[in-house]
Amino acid sequence: MPLLCLFKKLIKLMINSSLILFVAFTPLVGAIILFFIPNEKIRLIRSIAFTTSLITFLFSLLLWLEFDYSTAKFQFVNNVNWLPFSNINFYIGVDGISIFFIILTTFLIPVCILVGWSTVKNYLKQYLIAFLVLETLMIFVFCTLDLLLFYLFFESVLIPMFLIIGIWGSRERKIRAAYQFFLYTLFGSVFMLLAILFIYFQTGTTDLQILYTTEFTVQRQIILWLAFFASFAVKVPMVPVHIWLPEAHVEAPTAGSVILAGILLKLGSYGFLRFSIPIFPEATLYFTPLIYTMSVIAIIYTSLTTLSQIDLKKIIAYSSVAHMNFVTIGLFSLNIQGIEGSLLLMLSHGLVSSALFLCVGALYDRHKTRLIQYYGGCVQTMPLFSLFFLIFTLGNLSLPGTSSFVGEFLILVGSFQSNTMITTLAATGMVLGAAYSLWLYNRVIFGPFKPNFINRFSDLNRREVMMFLPFIIGIFWIGIYPEIFLRVMHISVSALIQHGNY
Repeated sequence: MPLLCLFKKLIKLMINSSLILFVAFTPLVGAIILFFIPNEKIRLIRSIAFTTSLITFLFSLLLWLEFDYSTAKFQFVNNVNWLPFSNINFYIGVDGISIFFIILTTFLIPVCILVGWSTVKNYLKQYLIAFLVLETLMIFVFCTLDLLLFYLFFESVLIPMFLIIGIWGSRERKIRAAYQFFLYTLFGSVFMLLAILFIYFQTGTTDLQILYTTEFTVQRQIILWLAFFASFAVKVPMVPVHIWLPEAHVEAPTAGSVILAGILLKLGSYGFLRFSIPIFPEATLYFTPLIYTMSVIAIIYTSLTTLSQIDLKKIIAYSSVAHMNFVTIGLFSLNIQGIEGSLLLMLSHGLVSSALFLCVGALYDRHKTRLIQYYGGCVQTMPLFSLFFLIFTLGNLSLPGTSSFVGEFLILVGSFQSNTMITTLAATGMVLGAAYSLWLYNRVIFGPFKPNFINRFSDLNRREVMMFLPFIIGIFWIGIYPEIFLRVMHISVSALIQHGNY
């Protein structure tokens, strides 16, 4: 009995202090183990990678189970001196804003490993190592509470993603797409690095919680806000710095597109929410009309562009730009409804858009083309696929009962309180979203059957069905009962708004 009590105390101590470290470092340990396994042992390599990612996901669920949503304080905090005599610490923690991004990351990585289970033939071990390292870096991005460390992890994510697109991409332009992705995102972040250095030399620290209580002059806030904006706007992406995204999606392997849409597009909006809005409140208010204008232009422009695309991946990529600019409208409404709606829409987009890319990957694996003109009548040969694709399409057009509807509704409620004209224009994106989503579904699933291009009897296999089911559960769970997510976010979002005195 005393031994059992001691064991419980040890578990509790691990949860309170080190659980986030277990979540972050487990995939890195898996990557190191894979490095020493011979390339010939393919089955062992796959098993270790998938098991590692699954264990990481279970650890991340423990974060949610042990999370105290009655306080706005950061939890599972670890603070270790990193650079002596510099006040720069390895400082990590989780709050109601970041916890679901960590869970979404750990959920999508096992899916990415399953996607390439049988399709990736070359450099399989290196492919899986890249995804496990990428998982560690993305988790640290969402839990880091130091500006300089955030920048390091924020930029380090580019390296494995660059390799994934450039080595395992599906077409001949993959090298160009990889460099375009890398250079676009790196160039914008140079300004953020200069801003971080300026903040450090002015305040003597890069500790986020200290910076929340530090006041900068309005002129300095404007300059620093623009420096951070240059980096985050590319990651969202906002028009006109969105050019890299469709190209990267088209050339990336299916798993690369899943992680790009599901997680990497959230880094910019997360940066706005974690840094720009609470640290530079006057500058945020000053530039809100600019954000509103750019976001509305992006929603309408990319939605209309989506209607003219002929590549399945480009259609979903441009729709992602529209949805993420919907998110920025909610963030800069600067009220609880708008920000919580943006968080829900980001989670929803991580599920819906990732699932749609998986559907496109399933079609490409069977028919070796993504051009929409070669598809038609898939309902005759792929009835199960047609059902799943319908559910994800309805989620993409924000049908009531799905996760996207809850997020977009709260965003419209929040933005209506600050600018009714912007809300009206943004709402047209929902109409255009329904247009391009239904147009895509009708062209691929119905219409005349094309036996010269479409293989018969090529429906989803068991692995693919098991891969799609969690997405369906998540989409309807958020859509039908969002309260379980909102109550975790609420206190942290309220505290963030109070930091900026909005």
